Amino acid sequence: MTNIPKNVIILIDAKGGIDKLMKNKEKASISIMKIICVSIILVLISGIGVMAVNTNLKDVKIILQNGYEMTILTSKSTISEILDENNIVIGENQKTIPELTEEIKAGAVIKIVDKTYSEIQVAQVSERGAETTLEQLLDSYAPIMEKIVTEQVVIPYETITKNATETTNDTTNKVLQEGENGIKEITYKIKYQNEIEIEKTQLSEKVIKEPVNKIIQVNKSVTTRSGTASRTSTSTKTASSTQIYKITAYCPCSKCCGKSNGITAMGTKATSGRTVAAPSKFSFGTKLNINGRTYIVEDRGGAIQGNKIDLFVNTHAEALAWGVRYLPVSVVN
Repeated sequence: MTNIPKNVIILIDAKGGIDKLMKNKEKASISIMKIICVSIILVLISGIGVMAVNTNLKDVKIILQNGYEMTILTSKSTISEILDENNIVIGENQKTIPELTEEIKAGAVIKIVDKTYSEIQVAQVSERGAETTLEQLLDSYAPIMEKIVTEQVVIPYETITKNATETTNDTTNKVLQEGENGIKEITYKIKYQNEIEIEKTQLSEKVIKEPVNKIIQVNKSVTTRSGTASRTSTSTKTASSTQIYKITAYCPCSKCCGKSNGITAMGTKATSGRTVAAPSKFSFGTKLNINGRTYIVEDRGGAIQGNKIDLFVNTHAEALAWGVRYLPVSVVN
C-alpha cells in the first residue's frame, strides 16, 4: 500500500467537509424558500377571506322606542337576525319598521315603535291617498304619550208633566218641582301624539249627583163667553226625554263594518255628519239630537244595542280619534 502523506489526507477530509457543508446550506436555503412561499400564499388567502367578510358586512342603524340610536356592523340579512345578534328583544306591544322578516341593505334604518302608533300612522297616510315612502313614514315617527284624565259630565234632567184637568178647582199651570242636572265623573286613558288626541278609552264611571226631574202640573183653563163659563182641557205633549248614550264612531272600511261599499242597512249612502247606526228601538229615518247636532238613523250593527250609538265618519283614523264619548241624546219630533 502506497503511503499517502498526512497533509494530503487532511486536505481531502477538509474538502469533503466543505462539500457537505455546502450541500446542507443549499438544502436549508430551499427549505426557507418553501416556507416563505407557503407563508405568502397563506397571507394572500387570509386577505381574500377578510375582504370577502368585509364585503358582506353592512352598517345598520337601530332606533329604540325610547329614542336611543345605535349603529352596528352586521353580516346578517333579516331584521330578526340582526336584533337577535345584538340581544334586542321586541315586546308584545312593539313592532319594527320594516317588519322582522324583511331583508335590508347597507345604510338601512330599523325602528322599534309602539304597535298602535304604527297602525294609526299607516291608516292616516293611506286614507289621505298620499304617496309616501317608508323613509318618510319613519321620519314622521313621534312618541305616544298617555294621560289619565277625569272629566265631569252633566246628566240632563227629564221633564215630567202631570195632568190635573179632572180637578174641581180652576187653577193655572204650575211647576211642582224644579229640575236639576246631575253630574257624572268619567275617567279616561287618552293617548296623544304630537299633542293630538289619537285614542280615548274609558276606565271608570261614577255618578256624583243624581239628576232631579222637573215636574209640571198641567191644569184646565177657564174661558168665559156671554157670562157663561165653559171648560176646555188643555192638550199637552210630553217632551222627548234626553238620555246619556255611549257614542262611538265607524267608517266604511271592512274592519269597521265587514264591507267597504258604504251602503247602510237602510239602503242609503252613508254620509258623515248625517248617518248613525242605532239600536232597533229607533226606526229607520228617526232624527236624533246628539249633543246639539241632528243625525238620522240609517244603519244597524250587531254591537249597537242598549244605550249605544255609532256615528259614521269618512276615515278609520277619524274613528280612532273619536274614541268613546258619553253625550246627551234625544229624539227630534
